[in-house]
Amino acid sequence: MRKGFGSPRHTPGALIVLESIGHKTGRRTRVPLASVRVGEQILVGTFRGRRSAWVKNLAANPAARYWLGGRAQPATATVFLAGKAPRKRKSLSPAACGVLPLLAPYTRAGWAFAFLAPTD
Repeated sequence: MRKGFGSPRHTPGALIVLESIGHKTGRRTRVPLASVRVGEQILVGTFRGRRSAWVKNLAANPAARYWLGGRAQPATATVFLAGKAPRKRKSLSPAACGVLPLLAPYTRAGWAFAFLAPTD
């Protein structure tokens, strides 16, 4: 997937490889995720919520990198976890802020989401 297979660049949904820094180990970890483009940002999520390693990693260190269409893109993550009301963040695009109310019921059910904002 890092080479671009399964992740077309110009479609709203794609497979990405997310690279984050381990919250305990400090090592780089990579995980394939399904994603959706929301404006210029990428939305990823998991039903495992706080148990998911990539969520813990991004919550501890929001600097990340993802591969989409065979190209690496540095990004800053904004994480939304269960038990914390999603708030509008300065780093979110207007389109991403518009999606937040749709995510609220899922976060209450234990899901976790992250918006990845490219940091060129």
